[in-house]
Amino acid sequence: QVQLVESGGGLVQAGGSLRLSCAASGTVFRRNNMAWYRQAPGKQRELVAAITSGGSTHYADSVKGRFTASRDNAKNTLYLQMNSLKSEDTAVYYCRDLSYDYWGQGTQVTVSS
Repeated sequence: QVQLVESGGGLVQAGGSLRLSCAASGTVFRRNNMAWYRQAPGKQRELVAAITSGGSTHYADSVKGRFTASRDNAKNTLYLQMNSLKSEDTAVYYCRDLSYDYWGQGTQVTVSS
């Protein structure tokens, strides 16, 4: 059974940083393309960042230069380093296994202005 478990969310002031983690189990993590999504209240879920099995990355324009996706295949873990956070980054952040369309349960990020 595949499980994706996010952690690292919380409350941070604007301009601050957070690092999200997504621990994967039950899958051959190193082979899978992964992504981070977010959903703000009243808005549709949107792609934040994607990372291929080979480590290539893609970012939404709104987070380019501020967020960095990475992965540690030895630890079966996906990361999202978020810097220079803004109030509009407030959302529930989800980890997704793109190769098999699995989702984590989400972690709340709240940025206070």
